[in-house]
Amino acid sequence: MQRPPIPVRPAAADERGVTAAVLARAFIDDPAMAWLFRDARHRAERLRRFFGLITRVDGDPALWTLALDGGRPAAAAMWRPPGAWATPTSAMLRLLPAMIHAFGLSLPRALALQNRLEAHHPAAPHWYLQFVGCEPAAQGKGLGGAAIRDRLATCDAQRLPAALETATPGNLGLYQALGFVITDTFAIDDSLTFWTMWRDPR
Repeated sequence: MQRPPIPVRPAAADERGVTAAVLARAFIDDPAMAWLFRDARHRAERLRRFFGLITRVDGDPALWTLALDGGRPAAAAMWRPPGAWATPTSAMLRLLPAMIHAFGLSLPRALALQNRLEAHHPAAPHWYLQFVGCEPAAQGKGLGGAAIRDRLATCDAQRLPAALETATPGNLGLYQALGFVITDTFAIDDSLTFWTMWRDPR
């Protein structure tokens, strides 16, 4: 029997906290976040602060897609529009106190990681899938894929490509099934590898 379609919608202006909470739980075992926040005892709290900061200052929630499970947001995809994939230096300086609160002693690692990611990021205009994650208890239901596909339909309508980076090998197959191809692979150190992926519009 065919499963019913997964309901998806843009995040509302007052759902920054909801989106942050979903992503914080989704990324608890992510290789990049484990590399960034090495003390597993405090990682959950650091992730709450990190995604709280990201969702508080990053763009327009209407550009984010929430996938619902039982009527509640259970997966979130945060997108940046063409030309806005990089964080300006002026914004970084303005956010420095909040970044110290979020990252603590991991801030130098976070800044180094961001520099490496931006150095390998494609320059051509595209939609950027900055973060996507699903509540651990809701994984395996296709929610993350549904959240991504909703924006990819916009990419196709606008004839614009999409790009992402991932440090999770297990996610490569999902992204490839959605039309992404690997365009670059680079290591941060011996314990962390990233894949850059690109999708041309269909």
